[in-house]
Amino acid sequence: MPASTTVTGMVLSATPVGDFDKRLVILTREKGKISAFAKGARRPNSALLACSEPFSFGEFSLYIGRSSYSVQTAEISNYFPELRTDFEGLCYGLYFCEFADYIAKENNDEKGVLKLLYQTLRALTKKTIEFPLIRAVFELKMFALNGEAPQVFYCVKCEGPNRQENGTATSKHYRFSPESGGILCESCKIYDKNAIPIDTSTLYTMQYIISKDIEKLYTFRVSVKVLKELTRCIKNYMKCYMDHEFKSLEMIHSFT
Repeated sequence: MPASTTVTGMVLSATPVGDFDKRLVILTREKGKISAFAKGARRPNSALLACSEPFSFGEFSLYIGRSSYSVQTAEISNYFPELRTDFEGLCYGLYFCEFADYIAKENNDEKGVLKLLYQTLRALTKKTIEFPLIRAVFELKMFALNGEAPQVFYCVKCEGPNRQENGTATSKHYRFSPESGGILCESCKIYDKNAIPIDTSTLYTMQYIISKDIEKLYTFRVSVKVLKELTRCIKNYMKCYMDHEFKSLEMIHSFT
Protein backbone atom coordinates (compact mmCIF):
# COMPACT_ATOMS: atom_id res chain seq x y z
CA MET A 1 0.00 0.00 0.00
CA PRO A 2 1.39 3.46 -0.89
CA ALA A 3 2.27 5.77 1.98
CA SER A 4 0.16 8.59 0.51
CA THR A 5 -2.74 9.14 -1.84
CA THR A 6 -4.66 12.06 -3.37
CA VAL A 7 -8.43 12.31 -3.31
CA THR A 8 -11.00 14.83 -4.51
CA GLY A 9 -13.75 15.60 -2.08
CA MET A 10 -15.59 17.89 0.30
CA VAL A 11 -15.26 18.36 4.04
CA LEU A 12 -18.56 17.42 5.69
CA SER A 13 -17.58 18.18 9.26
CA ALA A 14 -14.61 19.21 11.37
CA THR A 15 -14.20 18.30 15.04
CA PRO A 16 -11.51 19.69 17.38
CA VAL A 17 -9.04 17.08 18.65
CA GLY A 18 -6.48 17.81 21.35
CA ASP A 19 -5.08 21.32 21.54
CA PHE A 20 -4.44 22.12 17.89
CA ASP A 21 -5.72 19.29 15.63
CA LYS A 22 -8.97 18.56 13.84
CA ARG A 23 -10.70 15.37 12.76
CA LEU A 24 -12.28 15.84 9.33
CA VAL A 25 -14.99 13.79 7.68
CA ILE A 26 -14.42 14.05 3.92
CA LEU A 27 -16.72 12.76 1.19
CA THR A 28 -14.47 11.68 -1.67
CA ARG A 29 -14.87 10.44 -5.23
CA GLU A 30 -12.29 7.72 -4.81
CA LYS A 31 -12.91 6.23 -1.36
CA GLY A 32 -16.39 7.29 -0.35
CA LYS A 33 -16.58 8.82 3.11
CA ILE A 34 -13.34 8.89 5.08
CA SER A 35 -12.01 10.37 8.31
CA ALA A 36 -8.70 12.21 8.31
CA PHE A 37 -6.73 14.13 10.90
CA ALA A 38 -5.53 17.63 10.10
CA LYS A 39 -2.66 18.10 12.51
CA GLY A 40 -2.11 21.64 13.71
CA ALA A 41 -5.13 22.89 11.73
CA ARG A 42 -6.30 25.03 14.65
CA ARG A 43 -3.08 27.04 14.81
CA PRO A 44 -3.52 30.56 13.36
CA ASN A 45 -0.65 30.13 10.90
CA SER A 46 -1.43 26.56 9.86
CA ALA A 47 -1.39 25.72 6.15
CA LEU A 48 -4.37 23.45 6.81
CA LEU A 49 -6.48 26.12 8.49
CA ALA A 50 -8.53 27.03 5.40
CA CYS A 51 -9.06 23.48 4.15
CA SER A 52 -10.33 22.11 7.45
CA GLU A 53 -13.78 23.73 7.45
CA PRO A 54 -17.12 22.32 6.22
CA PHE A 55 -17.90 22.97 2.50
CA SER A 56 -14.19 23.01 1.53
CA PHE A 57 -13.99 21.22 -1.83
CA GLY A 58 -10.80 20.28 -3.64
CA GLU A 59 -7.88 17.86 -3.74
CA PHE A 60 -6.50 16.45 -0.50
CA SER A 61 -3.10 14.78 -0.25
CA LEU A 62 -3.35 12.17 2.49
CA TYR A 63 -0.81 10.15 4.43
CA ILE A 64 -2.04 6.60 4.96
CA GLY A 65 -1.42 5.44 8.50
CA ARG A 66 -2.13 2.06 10.03
CA SER A 67 -5.65 2.95 11.11
CA SER A 68 -6.31 6.47 9.83
CA TYR A 69 -5.53 9.14 7.26
CA SER A 70 -3.72 12.42 7.86
CA VAL A 71 -4.02 15.48 5.64
CA GLN A 72 -0.63 16.57 4.32
CA THR A 73 -1.65 19.30 1.87
CA ALA A 74 -4.81 20.48 0.15
CA GLU A 75 -5.71 22.55 -2.89
CA ILE A 76 -9.21 23.93 -2.36
CA SER A 77 -11.11 25.01 -5.47
CA ASN A 78 -14.32 26.15 -3.75
CA TYR A 79 -14.96 27.23 -0.17
CA PHE A 80 -18.56 28.36 -0.82
CA PRO A 81 -17.77 31.63 0.98
CA GLU A 82 -21.29 32.97 0.30
CA LEU A 83 -22.68 30.52 2.86
CA ARG A 84 -20.42 31.85 5.58
CA THR A 85 -22.06 35.28 5.36
CA ASP A 86 -25.65 34.02 5.02
CA PHE A 87 -26.86 32.41 8.25
CA GLU A 88 -29.92 30.76 6.74
CA GLY A 89 -27.91 29.42 3.82
CA LEU A 90 -25.26 28.22 6.27
CA CYS A 91 -27.86 26.29 8.28
CA TYR A 92 -29.19 24.58 5.16
CA GLY A 93 -25.66 23.81 3.98
CA LEU A 94 -24.74 22.20 7.30
CA TYR A 95 -27.92 20.12 7.15
CA PHE A 96 -27.08 18.87 3.67
CA CYS A 97 -23.58 17.93 4.82
CA GLU A 98 -24.97 16.12 7.86
CA PHE A 99 -27.44 14.27 5.62
CA ALA A 100 -24.65 13.23 3.24
CA ASP A 101 -22.53 12.12 6.20
CA TYR A 102 -25.36 9.88 7.39
CA ILE A 103 -26.05 8.35 3.96
CA ALA A 104 -22.50 7.89 2.64
CA LYS A 105 -20.38 4.88 3.55
CA GLU A 106 -16.64 4.24 3.68
CA ASN A 107 -15.05 2.46 0.71
CA ASN A 108 -18.27 2.83 -1.26
CA ASP A 109 -18.94 4.53 -4.60
CA GLU A 110 -20.40 7.85 -3.47
CA LYS A 111 -19.71 9.91 -6.60
CA GLY A 112 -23.41 10.63 -7.04
CA VAL A 113 -23.80 11.79 -3.46
CA LEU A 114 -20.77 14.07 -3.77
CA LYS A 115 -22.05 15.54 -7.03
CA LEU A 116 -25.51 16.12 -5.57
CA LEU A 117 -24.07 17.80 -2.48
CA TYR A 118 -21.85 20.06 -4.57
CA GLN A 119 -24.67 21.11 -6.92
CA THR A 120 -27.00 21.66 -3.97
CA LEU A 121 -24.56 24.02 -2.25
CA ARG A 122 -24.20 25.88 -5.55
CA ALA A 123 -27.97 26.25 -5.69
CA LEU A 124 -27.93 27.73 -2.17
CA THR A 125 -25.38 30.35 -3.17
CA LYS A 126 -27.23 31.34 -6.37
CA LYS A 127 -30.54 31.93 -4.51
CA THR A 128 -32.61 31.57 -7.68
CA ILE A 129 -34.72 28.87 -6.00
CA GLU A 130 -36.28 29.05 -2.53
CA PHE A 131 -34.39 27.11 0.12
CA PRO A 132 -37.33 24.80 1.10
CA LEU A 133 -37.56 23.61 -2.52
CA ILE A 134 -33.80 23.00 -2.63
CA ARG A 135 -34.16 20.94 0.54
CA ALA A 136 -37.05 18.88 -0.89
CA VAL A 137 -35.15 18.18 -4.12
CA PHE A 138 -32.00 17.21 -2.20
CA GLU A 139 -33.79 14.83 0.18
CA LEU A 140 -35.79 13.03 -2.51
CA LYS A 141 -32.84 12.71 -4.87
CA MET A 142 -30.68 11.41 -2.05
CA PHE A 143 -33.22 8.64 -1.46
CA ALA A 144 -33.06 7.85 -5.18
CA LEU A 145 -29.26 7.68 -5.17
CA ASN A 146 -29.43 5.36 -2.17
CA GLY A 147 -31.88 3.04 -3.94
CA GLU A 148 -34.74 3.91 -1.58
CA ALA A 149 -36.88 6.29 -3.65
CA PRO A 150 -40.67 5.99 -3.46
CA GLN A 151 -42.45 4.50 -6.46
CA VAL A 152 -44.08 7.49 -8.17
CA PHE A 153 -44.42 6.21 -11.75
CA TYR A 154 -47.32 3.82 -11.15
CA CYS A 155 -49.60 2.59 -8.39
CA VAL A 156 -47.69 0.46 -5.90
CA LYS A 157 -50.65 -1.87 -5.46
CA CYS A 158 -52.02 -2.56 -8.94
CA GLU A 159 -49.30 -0.99 -11.14
CA GLY A 160 -52.00 0.85 -13.03
CA PRO A 161 -53.99 2.41 -14.53
CA ASN A 162 -51.80 5.48 -14.06
CA ARG A 163 -49.03 4.35 -16.36
CA GLN A 164 -48.22 5.33 -19.93
CA GLU A 165 -45.48 3.90 -22.10
CA ASN A 166 -43.12 6.63 -20.94
CA GLY A 167 -43.93 5.92 -17.29
CA THR A 168 -45.80 9.19 -16.67
CA ALA A 169 -48.99 8.94 -14.64
CA THR A 170 -52.20 10.05 -16.36
CA SER A 171 -55.03 9.99 -13.81
CA LYS A 172 -55.89 13.25 -12.05
CA HIS A 173 -56.43 11.65 -8.66
CA TYR A 174 -53.46 10.43 -6.67
CA ARG A 175 -52.57 9.59 -3.12
CA PHE A 176 -49.06 9.35 -1.74
CA SER A 177 -48.65 6.56 0.79
CA PRO A 178 -45.32 6.53 2.66
CA GLU A 179 -46.16 3.23 4.33
CA SER A 180 -46.94 1.60 0.96
CA GLY A 181 -43.81 3.08 -0.58
CA GLY A 182 -45.31 5.34 -3.22
CA ILE A 183 -48.48 6.45 -4.96
CA LEU A 184 -51.91 4.86 -4.89
CA CYS A 185 -54.48 5.19 -7.66
CA GLU A 186 -58.11 6.11 -7.04
CA SER A 187 -59.11 2.45 -6.83
CA CYS A 188 -56.32 1.48 -4.41
CA LYS A 189 -56.53 4.40 -1.99
CA ILE A 190 -58.52 2.15 0.33
CA TYR A 191 -55.26 0.43 1.29
CA ASP A 192 -54.12 3.49 3.23
CA LYS A 193 -56.70 5.85 4.66
CA ASN A 194 -53.90 8.21 5.72
CA ALA A 195 -52.43 8.52 2.23
CA ILE A 196 -51.82 12.14 1.19
CA PRO A 197 -53.89 13.56 -1.69
CA ILE A 198 -51.56 15.23 -4.19
CA ASP A 199 -51.92 17.30 -7.32
CA THR A 200 -50.80 16.11 -10.75
CA SER A 201 -48.07 18.76 -10.72
CA THR A 202 -46.71 17.46 -7.42
CA LEU A 203 -46.51 13.93 -8.79
CA TYR A 204 -44.78 15.15 -11.94
CA THR A 205 -42.28 17.09 -9.81
CA MET A 206 -41.38 13.95 -7.86
CA GLN A 207 -41.00 11.99 -11.10
CA TYR A 208 -38.72 14.70 -12.48
CA ILE A 209 -36.50 14.81 -9.38
CA ILE A 210 -36.06 11.04 -9.26
CA SER A 211 -35.43 10.50 -12.97
CA LYS A 212 -33.39 13.51 -14.12
CA ASP A 213 -29.63 14.01 -14.02
CA ILE A 214 -28.27 15.89 -11.02
CA GLU A 215 -27.15 18.82 -13.19
CA LYS A 216 -30.80 19.47 -14.19
CA LEU A 217 -32.35 19.37 -10.73
CA TYR A 218 -32.17 23.01 -9.69
CA THR A 219 -33.57 24.52 -12.87
CA PHE A 220 -37.27 24.87 -11.99
CA ARG A 221 -39.67 26.41 -9.52
CA VAL A 222 -43.07 25.26 -8.31
CA SER A 223 -46.25 26.80 -6.93
CA VAL A 224 -46.83 27.26 -3.22
CA LYS A 225 -49.35 24.40 -3.29
CA VAL A 226 -46.95 21.98 -4.97
CA LEU A 227 -44.11 22.87 -2.60
CA LYS A 228 -46.38 22.32 0.39
CA GLU A 229 -47.51 18.91 -0.86
CA LEU A 230 -43.99 17.90 -1.91
CA THR A 231 -42.57 18.87 1.48
CA ARG A 232 -45.28 16.96 3.33
CA CYS A 233 -44.80 13.81 1.23
CA ILE A 234 -41.03 13.75 1.69
CA LYS A 235 -41.24 14.54 5.41
CA ASN A 236 -43.64 11.65 6.01
CA TYR A 237 -41.59 9.34 3.81
CA MET A 238 -38.45 10.13 5.81
CA LYS A 239 -40.28 9.33 9.04
CA CYS A 240 -41.10 5.86 7.69
CA TYR A 241 -37.72 4.97 6.21
CA MET A 242 -35.08 6.99 8.05
CA ASP A 243 -34.76 6.44 11.78
CA HIS A 244 -32.48 9.38 12.47
CA GLU A 245 -32.74 12.87 13.93
CA PHE A 246 -30.55 15.50 12.29
CA LYS A 247 -29.23 18.06 14.79
CA SER A 248 -28.89 20.77 12.15
CA LEU A 249 -32.63 20.67 11.42
CA GLU A 250 -33.27 22.50 14.67
CA MET A 251 -31.68 25.62 13.19
CA ILE A 252 -33.68 25.34 9.96
CA HIS A 253 -36.93 24.98 11.87
CA SER A 254 -36.29 28.38 13.44
CA PHE A 255 -36.82 29.93 9.97
CA THR A 256 -40.13 28.15 9.29
